[in-house]
Amino acid sequence: MNGYLLLITAILGEVFGSTMLKASNGFKKILPILGIILGYALAFYALSLSLKTIPLGMAYAIWSGVGTALTALIGIIIFKEGFNSKKLLGLILIIGGVIVLNLGGTH
Repeated sequence: MNGYLLLITAILGEVFGSTMLKASNGFKKILPILGIILGYALAFYALSLSLKTIPLGMAYAIWSGVGTALTALIGIIIFKEGFNSKKLLGLILIIGGVIVLNLGGTH
């Protein structure tokens, strides 16, 4: 499987797990707790496999940056968390940082 496809899988697993953290209401709801376990297990497994072909720094930057941005968007859209210009700037900076790291190549 392609390293970047595995990385996307890792990101989606991590975002799902993080979303389930919020939904678990402090680990009080069993189905979201199972979602946390499943999401993070998938995330770390897929991330570990992606590291066979993607350099660690690059993979982790993409994983954490894109995961953070997606998680923030889910918070805003699903959980109706506030959105303002500071959050927008933060998301732009995260995405910009990932782009700059990717432009740096794999060397």
